[in-house]
Parts: sequence; C-alpha cells; structure tokens
Amino acid sequence: MKDFSFKIAGRNYNTKVEEQENGTLLVTVNDKTYEVEMPAQAPAAHKPVVKPAAAAASAPSAAPKAAPAAKGSTVAAPLPGTITKIVAKAGQQVKKGDVLIVMEAMKMANDIVAEADGTVTAICVGEGQSVNQGDALVEFQPAAGAAAPAAPKAAPAPAPTAAPKPSAAASVVSAPLPGTITKILVEVGQAVKAGDTVLVMEAMKMENNITAESAGTVKTILVQQGAQVQSGDAMIEIG
Repeated sequence: MKDFSFKIAGRNYNTKVEEQENGTLLVTVNDKTYEVEMPAQAPAAHKPVVKPAAAAASAPSAAPKAAPAAKGSTVAAPLPGTITKIVAKAGQQVKKGDVLIVMEAMKMANDIVAEADGTVTAICVGEGQSVNQGDALVEFQPAAGAAAPAAPKAAPAPAPTAAPKPSAAASVVSAPLPGTITKILVEVGQAVKAGDTVLVMEAMKMENNITAESAGTVKTILVQQGAQVQSGDAMIEIG
C-alpha cells in the first residue's frame, strides 16, 4: 500500500493506493474508495477507468430470463406415402379442419388437416417427397386458448341391409383400410372417369378420397354414409 498527500485548489487530499490480486487498484481518496481497472498494454495517454467500489457492490443483478414460449405442435404423417400437394404456407393462419397437405398413401389421396385453429410456422416437406409414418410434415402453433380437438363421436350404425353382391365383370372399389364413410359423391347410373373421387372415408384421423380406378358407370353403391368398413370391403361397383 502506498500513501500520498497533496493539495489541489487549496484542498488537502490524503490518498492510499492498494494493488489487488486481480490486477486492479483500490484507491482511497479522503475516505472514499474507488476500484481502478488498469487495462493491459494501454497507451500512456490512456486514462484508467475509474468506478466507485460502493457503486459496483450495489450494481443491480442480471434481469431474470424470460420464460420460454410455449412450443408448437407437429403434424406428422399417419402412414407412409408421397406428398402430392402442399396447400398451406408458413405464417398462414388456419382454422380447425383446413387442409394443410395432400399425400397419397395406399392408392388414396389423403387430406392432412389442422386439428385446431392456429398458425402454420413451417412446412417440413416438399411436393413429390416420400415420407414414413411419424415423419414431421408441418410445424403448427395452436391459437391461444384453442381447445384440444375432441374425439370424434361414433356415427350411429345404419340399419343393416342386404347389400347386393358385385357381378364378376364389374370393377369394385374396395376399402383400402378400416374406416368410416363420411361422404358419398356419386349416384347409381353416374358415369365416372379413372381418378374421379367417388366417396370420402375417415381413417387414421384423415379424410381419405377414394377414387375410381377405371372409367365406367356406377352400377351399385354398397355402403351408406356413416357406415364402418373393414379393409377389403366392397363399397362401389363400376361397370
């Protein structure tokens, strides 16, 4: 420690200088202490940075970190398939039930829909891309306060009727997997082309467009709206 006494403008100053282990100086002038930082290799003309020790001790603590924002949800592929159309865009606000992506799987055009109101934050796939079950398709941020999607109510089973058996020469549209018929888009006697959607069925939480595999005329409709079908069940006969 070094002591200095001097007078400036008629006022006496008593000074003590003490070197600290961290390289700083503790300077006391007339009982008021300052912590002086000495920058390494500073030019001679550069003045040391001075800050009162008391002020340093009372410096406010770092502000607490903000809580992380709630994570969004991921819309995943319910089964392997190929992306045929991207309907939504990043940043787009959508409503529950709006179609986000169309993918082909098991010879069906499957509409991938939003399960709640919210905003699309990212599209994870491109058109023509093959995906596996569970692959992320869309990053989605549900709207604040959006209720979780309710489990769909089972449609009342229609009264059993004896469905006519398709003739051997007819083309039969069969159910590719278990599901529920939600919409029938054709009538008996209607002419259809290959690729035309003939009915819509819900399976694995997706609205699936069932299409005709060949051109012809609808001979018989073997199912009703609300009916539950199993994989391989005949649904429409086209002659």
